[in-house]
Amino acid sequence: MPKYNTTFELSIEELDLIEDALRRRKLAQTQSDLKAGKSGDGARQIHELLGKLHNQKTFYRPAKGTYVSG
Repeated sequence: MPKYNTTFELSIEELDLIEDALRRRKLAQTQSDLKAGKSGDGARQIHELLGKLHNQKTFYRPAKGTYVSG
């Protein structure tokens, strides 16, 4: 039985493209759910996936000196 690939190598641009596509899909899903009077289960799943992607990112913080955000 084949095993799943657990590691992926994506560039920053590719990950940004995926996140943008998910945000657009989430917006379309939300609008569709509102028109149909449904609950937002599809949009919630996309939102949770975007959160998982965000939580796996490593953000830069300098090792020395004062960190200034923004």
